[in-house]
Amino acid sequence: MEVDYAVVGAGSSGCVIANRLSADPNTTVALLEAGGRDTNPWIHIPVGYFKTMHNPSVDWCYRTEPDPGLNGRSIDWPRGKVLGGSSSLNGLLYVRGQKEDYDRWRQMGNEGWGWDDVLPLFKRSEDQERGEDEFHGVGGPLSVSNMRIQRPICDAWVAAAQAAGYPFNPDYNGAEQEGVGYFQLTTRNGRRCSAAVAYLKPIRSRSNLNIITNALVTRVVLDGKKATGLVYRDRSGVEQTLKVRREIILSGGAINSPQILMLSGIGDPDHLKENGIEPVHALPGVGKGLQDHLQARLVFKCNEPTLNDEVRSLFNQARIALKYALFRAGPMTMAASLATGFMKTRPDVETPDIQFHVQPWSADSPGEGVHPFSAFTMSVCQLRPESRGELRLNGPDPSKHVKIIPNYLSTDTDCRTIVGGVNIARRIAKQNPLASKISEEFRPTADLSHDDYEGTLDWARSNTTSIYHPTGTCAMGSDDMSVVDAKLNVHGIMNLRVADCSIMPEIVSGNTNAPAIMIGEKASDLINADG
Repeated sequence: MEVDYAVVGAGSSGCVIANRLSADPNTTVALLEAGGRDTNPWIHIPVGYFKTMHNPSVDWCYRTEPDPGLNGRSIDWPRGKVLGGSSSLNGLLYVRGQKEDYDRWRQMGNEGWGWDDVLPLFKRSEDQERGEDEFHGVGGPLSVSNMRIQRPICDAWVAAAQAAGYPFNPDYNGAEQEGVGYFQLTTRNGRRCSAAVAYLKPIRSRSNLNIITNALVTRVVLDGKKATGLVYRDRSGVEQTLKVRREIILSGGAINSPQILMLSGIGDPDHLKENGIEPVHALPGVGKGLQDHLQARLVFKCNEPTLNDEVRSLFNQARIALKYALFRAGPMTMAASLATGFMKTRPDVETPDIQFHVQPWSADSPGEGVHPFSAFTMSVCQLRPESRGELRLNGPDPSKHVKIIPNYLSTDTDCRTIVGGVNIARRIAKQNPLASKISEEFRPTADLSHDDYEGTLDWARSNTTSIYHPTGTCAMGSDDMSVVDAKLNVHGIMNLRVADCSIMPEIVSGNTNAPAIMIGEKASDLINADG
């Protein structure tokens, strides 16, 4: 088979690019996805992340290497292996980040990536339930809606945060991010609006678009320094070759895109040789620069029922399921979190450096079931970590997972910020109306003094986990460690681009799904402009 464009990875960015490029009927596009089709019904039910995360049929089920910053622990890194990618598994939270994030990208030399450049792309992608205004669009493929469920414990948290001095903000995706309020969601009529639902489902009948699932790309075919095709394993494990006339766009995400580059001989020559791969093009930054958001999950037992109690009996589960089936309402429409807050841990920070995710339930992890007691969760993460890790190949076999070395909590700023976030969470818990609903501080225990910096940091090292926002492993820029330029072209290789969260030169101050979709929109414009 031969096509004009090949897009590798049908995740949040890849679905957008496949849609936009195939809008030209004179252009042929192939979209290759290592996972299968999004037929699992739990994908489309908002609360389905309880069933899909850690499910190897739709999740890559990555784990990190033991990390010194986490007291030697390895932690799970779920990533979508299905049409829609991680947008089919995630918590459905629509967060763009701060305008300063993108202006910083521009100041780093990446022309065309400032806030004024990317805001129109966010608006173009969006069908905002609240309507059109200066910051939001309507009529785009991606439905963005308000919550269809409220819980008193989350309302109490928002009120307590205000009592602690943090302002209410009805739209953190608007003029300012700072403040507390409620999440906006990527849902449509009570169902998940993944990138596949938004961008692929309406256009699957296009004759010039070929969506190939269960296709594990093993390498890019190079003719000298020009990309000319792809080799992939089909569902039977047989290697196939796809010839590409114009461009290949890698949208495999922050793990798979750098892995494909390295398997193709593009990366640090010494590392490639160590893994039995002949270097073709030296780009030492491939797989480096890894950043992620690390969350501390504080759990508080309550003296009144929470969602933990609602889902404990079979009768209640049946009632919840019936409410969803009849009205697309109730707990099954719930995102991973309901309330949120963007705050500063210290006065010398210009913009918020922590984010809260507040959940009316508690569990050790999604997929393991809720705790057998009434409780809620305050998750707090550092928005702009300084720590950077890397990905390393685990040999030349494309089916073997790369080694993920996150290097969490390796700088003083990161340590102080996570401790500051935990302390703010505990301070909010002491404010009414929330304090009157809390019976016990379960995690961390009340025995841990608020003034014990080292003790709090050690608790964080032993208990924090990823909030699943890997970025930066094919960073955009012009320095020696950058991988792509401002047009997302791989440095030194013709007809090859990367377009996903791996290109972020610095992680955004918030969840990464909305920015990934914006990156897909931006890449589409860049590719179409180059013809």
